[in-house]
Amino acid sequence: MDTNQLTVLFADAMYLVVAMVMVLVTPGLLLGLLIAVFQAATQVNEQTLSFLPRLVLTLLMVLFAGHWLIQKLMDFFDQLFMNIPHIIG
Repeated sequence: MDTNQLTVLFADAMYLVVAMVMVLVTPGLLLGLLIAVFQAATQVNEQTLSFLPRLVLTLLMVLFAGHWLIQKLMDFFDQLFMNIPHIIG
């Protein structure tokens, strides 16, 4: 295995990780921003007001996007598994 193959493999893995994390974190980030604007406008400083909706939204994203996340992981694993002879030899 040369460094070019290793670099491509590592880049694909990092891209997959970033894409999966963004699917789960971005909606929570946007909801947290919306709640922060609401809290600033109404001067309500309750920590659970921002935490609980983000938690629920993240769990819902895992529920709805879970199949896609698992499918992407399985596709990457299949790609790695099929390339074992090329990587080793």
